[in-house]
Amino acid sequence: MKIKYLFGIALASMLFVSCSEDMLDRINEDETSKTADKVGAKFQLTDAEVATAYSTVNGAYAWYVSSYTEQMFGTGNNQMMKAETRNPSETASAATFNNEWNSTYSNLNNIYQMIEKCSEGGIDEGKDDLLGMAQILYALNWGVLTDLHGDIPFSECFTEVSAPKVESQETIYNAIFDLLDAAQVNLAKGGKNAGEQDIIYGGDTDAWAALGHAVKARYLLHTYGRNKSVLSQVISEAQAAIDGGFAGFYLDIFNGVTADNAWSAYQWSRYYIGSSQTVIDLMEERDDPRVFYYNFDIGGSQAGIPGDQSLASLVEELNEPLWLENGAANLAIFSESEIYFILAEAQALAGQDATDAFETAVASNLKEYFNICDDEIDDADVADYIAGIQPLFTADQLKEIRIQKYLAQTRGEVIETYNDMRRIIYAEGSYPVAMTNPNNSSSVGNRWPLRLPYGDSDVVSNPNVAAAFGSGNDAGMYVFTENVWWAGGSR
Repeated sequence: MKIKYLFGIALASMLFVSCSEDMLDRINEDETSKTADKVGAKFQLTDAEVATAYSTVNGAYAWYVSSYTEQMFGTGNNQMMKAETRNPSETASAATFNNEWNSTYSNLNNIYQMIEKCSEGGIDEGKDDLLGMAQILYALNWGVLTDLHGDIPFSECFTEVSAPKVESQETIYNAIFDLLDAAQVNLAKGGKNAGEQDIIYGGDTDAWAALGHAVKARYLLHTYGRNKSVLSQVISEAQAAIDGGFAGFYLDIFNGVTADNAWSAYQWSRYYIGSSQTVIDLMEERDDPRVFYYNFDIGGSQAGIPGDQSLASLVEELNEPLWLENGAANLAIFSESEIYFILAEAQALAGQDATDAFETAVASNLKEYFNICDDEIDDADVADYIAGIQPLFTADQLKEIRIQKYLAQTRGEVIETYNDMRRIIYAEGSYPVAMTNPNNSSSVGNRWPLRLPYGDSDVVSNPNVAAAFGSGNDAGMYVFTENVWWAGGSR
């Protein structure tokens, strides 16, 4: 009897404790501060757009790459000077791009959560417009990450797997195309669920659909070296973007964002960027009106000559692009001119007349250049410039298309130029703009990076990434010897 009595007391105590713990859990829950799984996907969209513009496309990835492409000159007697002089301890270090590696994966995780919430069983199931937007941003960020690093952790990310496997770029590209196709289906269903949280397009599904076609055209063109028959698809997707009214994908700095744009903030804090003589020479050969804004004298004395050690150590003594002084300048994620350059290049490669697309691309960029520098260019002056470069275009359409794209993308889209260089060299053997930095080669071999090194956070914590990065004297040195997949490599 006593045993039964004691057992009853124990059981009652257990139930009381259990109920008490449940009650305490509810009491301690802050109903005004929702956990990530309860936040609507639309409230994550703004952060996804801002992070894509600032960290993925216009952060340190772009700043360093601008030296590699010679669209900017790295100075400052520190990181960018080391990049300019091709110091392997900077170029191949896992620490160099660790912040951008982490922030891009963090952004991808945020977008992944959006996709999960808008998919079957999610709290935002049925909000197909949001799902399509998230899928495009997901594809775009994965594209930048794999274009720069090659094989990377992919499908096992954002799961319970503690050390995601490194997957091939080809696999990731196939997934990117699937995402973009799925996005078109979802956007076509309509919806007005993004609202003011979409600070770029204001929830306009037609604009997002046009962007999806533009992004697909870009990534299809990247694979041209691997598959020459892709040109008809590139042309089709580019034309679909244009027919859909694509006018670029830009983050307006004062449309919900109060900070200065990433390039200006970086320059004002460190003065690590100067004008490059490589760009100036091309512009002066063409009597290009953009040269005034590109090689602007703001207390400087000259442009940077790629690789010049004495100039690379200077701070605030070189000319610089004028738009760096405009903190309100928008950030280009995908410019209007790029889609016309993509169409023009694909048409030229396919033996078609690329005149209209080429001229529209050049005109669009000229107007953007002037506008960002708080000036305007008359249509007559645009026409005069196009007429002036017409002999070069007539002599070699493909070459001039690529040179004009190179000049156009000095204004922030340098990652795509870096991609262009590698894919064109693989597909055709050379790029029409010769790199003049003497430090690109050394007594021990190539020192122009064919890719960027992995981020240190994964090199030290994920054995799969650590194995790919290498160890000892070989750590990170693969960046000088191994191309990414679409540029003919195997990783």
